Amino acid sequence: MYKRKKTRQIHIGPVAVGGGAPISVQSMTNTKTTDTAATVAQIRALQAAGCDIVRLAVPDMAAAENLGNIIREVKVPLVADIHFDYRLAIEAIHQGIAALRLNPGNIGGEEKVAAVVREAKGAHIPIRIGVNAGSLDKKILAQYGGITPEALVASAMEHVHILEKQDFYDMKISLKAHDVPLTLAAYRLMSETCDYPLHLGITEAGTVNTGIIKSAVGIGALLAEGIGDTLRVSLTGDPVVEVRVANEILKSLGLKEYGPTLVACPTCGRTSIDLPAIAAQVEQKLAGISEPIEVAVMGCVVNGPGEARGADVGIAGGKGEGLVFRKGEIIRKVPEAELVTELFKEIDAIIEERKHS
Repeated sequence: MYKRKKTRQIHIGPVAVGGGAPISVQSMTNTKTTDTAATVAQIRALQAAGCDIVRLAVPDMAAAENLGNIIREVKVPLVADIHFDYRLAIEAIHQGIAALRLNPGNIGGEEKVAAVVREAKGAHIPIRIGVNAGSLDKKILAQYGGITPEALVASAMEHVHILEKQDFYDMKISLKAHDVPLTLAAYRLMSETCDYPLHLGITEAGTVNTGIIKSAVGIGALLAEGIGDTLRVSLTGDPVVEVRVANEILKSLGLKEYGPTLVACPTCGRTSIDLPAIAAQVEQKLAGISEPIEVAVMGCVVNGPGEARGADVGIAGGKGEGLVFRKGEIIRKVPEAELVTELFKEIDAIIEERKHS
């Protein structure tokens, strides 16, 4: 188990963040916040996929005034993403939002920041300071000679100090860039600089193919060092995919139990069945299961059961037939065409046994 950096704890609705609480998964809707039905449907899909916190864009007063209609229809805590207009933040608080994402330095001066802080304190909601490499202040860029880890941290701390001057400490911080080494260095420095909880992410990571790799490398490296309290995988497209990838990253590091784990061999010259097609079929059927269970799909009856001995259940292909095994022990031989069906009979049986154990 990784030794996590100790941070102070905040709460976003019922979700504890920092202070040793489980790492939470966040995503963001891409519907119009003024479209209640579409936004509620997407939030419910995100929650069903394992999302703990959902952020919504609030670009104007119409979106802010509609937040209450959405909040009343969902169970997951929501965060309002605010830029420039402090009135949107205040209206979001009045509508019952669980947290704000804003940078106090860009909402119009100290008096307006103070007005937002008064409302946030009264409602007991936290603020996330979010710094992006692409939108650093010109003064910071000049001081640090461009976009550097030190520039990102300095920008974040500038916003932090604005809130601390208002006697507000209920916050978390993100420092995002699309460049993985820059992001890693910035978060490491931030972790040494303060004890506020950190929200991890590689921003504008790209499409599924490239974005998953960049996010897994960047977020995974920080988590392995004990850094991070919440995370978002930023991908172009369906945000439900972000949530699934985020949970897989946590699961791969042993930081969360999340649904089935599929173990599949890479195939070799001994493989005599269409293993890629079988593995894809198994993966698709596993998508409807929430129970943590390890399932192996192996191409060789010689080594398959032994190599996947730790799996709860698995199959190993031979020539025109295959083996079904549990914990490395062979329980029966079946024709190739029946391998997936027989595998899922065992999976269903294991899940049912667990219910009664």
